[in-house]
Amino acid sequence: MPGTALRASILSLLLLGCTLAGGANDKPVDLGSRLELFVDDFLIATARGVELRLHEPRPAGTVLVFDKPWEGVTSGYVTVFKDGDLFRMYYRGSSDPSYTMKSALRPGEQVVPGHDQLTCYAESRDGITWTRPSLGLFEFKGSKDNNIVWNGPGAHNLGPFRDENPAAPPDERYKAVGSDSIERRPVLLGFVSADGKRWRLLRREPILTDGKFDSLNVVFWDAVRGHYTAIYRDFIYGVRTIKHATSMDFRTWSPGEWADFGDAPAEHLYTNATVAYYRAPHIYLALPRRFLPWKTYYKEMETMSPGVSDAVFMSSRDGVHWRRFEEAFIRPGRDERNWVHRANTPARGMVQTAPGEISIYVERNYTFPTNQVERLVLRTDGFVSASAPSAAGELVTKPFVFSGGNLLLNYSTSANGHIRIEVQDAIGHPLPGFALEESPLLWGDRIDAPVQWARPASKTDPEPLRRLAGKPVRLRFVMRDADLYSIQFK
Repeated sequence: MPGTALRASILSLLLLGCTLAGGANDKPVDLGSRLELFVDDFLIATARGVELRLHEPRPAGTVLVFDKPWEGVTSGYVTVFKDGDLFRMYYRGSSDPSYTMKSALRPGEQVVPGHDQLTCYAESRDGITWTRPSLGLFEFKGSKDNNIVWNGPGAHNLGPFRDENPAAPPDERYKAVGSDSIERRPVLLGFVSADGKRWRLLRREPILTDGKFDSLNVVFWDAVRGHYTAIYRDFIYGVRTIKHATSMDFRTWSPGEWADFGDAPAEHLYTNATVAYYRAPHIYLALPRRFLPWKTYYKEMETMSPGVSDAVFMSSRDGVHWRRFEEAFIRPGRDERNWVHRANTPARGMVQTAPGEISIYVERNYTFPTNQVERLVLRTDGFVSASAPSAAGELVTKPFVFSGGNLLLNYSTSANGHIRIEVQDAIGHPLPGFALEESPLLWGDRIDAPVQWARPASKTDPEPLRRLAGKPVRLRFVMRDADLYSIQFK
């Protein structure tokens, strides 16, 4: 898989020869049986010759072109989620021809005439082939033969989600947020639906008021923490950024907290596209579109709408403190139509579309008649890896406790690469039967590979690892030309 490497600043300071962080008296991390991604240093105590490496998704084809009369060149703000056996997609239908660079049109290309902004809906059985159902809900230019699901306040950036809160009433199983203004003050409105197609305002009063909201704002039910989470647009010192708020009932919200990006430089994050990752819902993953207003690819655009955009990757364990990679996760690429101000916006949503494959979606060719949604794919958990070169490296985890009797790894090696694992006690001593020399030599490419330690014939315990459950341990990984994406005890 193509990728770009990022050496995390904290890892560059942590040498294996230094004292192991966290002694036996420190409270160990409670992993339980949850899956842990190597998207940050949360579980890492020391590393030598191992870096956190950001991987890039691969193009997998166009899934939707915004070419209907109620769509057009400024359609966008896409949301995708899995709902039972169905994949749902929501997006803004919009066309503002004043944004289109006429000199770049191809012979015969036509721009959809301007019209009011609408919210549209598409669906799929596999996340790859999408259709626009004729819903008959809203009239557009004399006909209801279209896939419009909302025409009213909030249509500029309506962001729906399926509410997994078990206490949600059936007629509010689907919820959404969209921005509006009251007396020139930006606000965020709430919407509800029983079927995801017929929407109504939750109430006339806004649910949030302490932001700018002029982007695709995100709300979802956080099943791990037991509350609704909102990640929404605001500005600080003139820079586009995000805030975080929570609610128990979707109606009354906590004051917004500014996102904290640590030492990462201030950058315009135009969107956020945050999800609770479906395989590890305690971790938030986000794909913001990064906007650079001071760079312009087309000279003609300098006076029309300057700027270029790409997308970055970041993660959080509380919605406030974020680990953001500075390298781009999604680049504009060779298509010159992606080098305009507001192209390359990732959809909100990550879905499994094949065994071992995640699909994400990104808007391409914004402001052109070819404005479209492209599907990108990457391996399961394949956003970031703890990566070792051919010269080899080592990584030691912080002390933790786990439940279960099997260790599963998501890893990839070259033909010449391998991974060995040692189980240690809390202060770094190898445990009998789990020393490095007793580890299997792991090589290949696996998503959920169980690790089997060699056991002497005299040993009859079929699950020796289970005896360590609930006791503080560490893992030591010795790696060569290998990538480790995630671990899980079961």
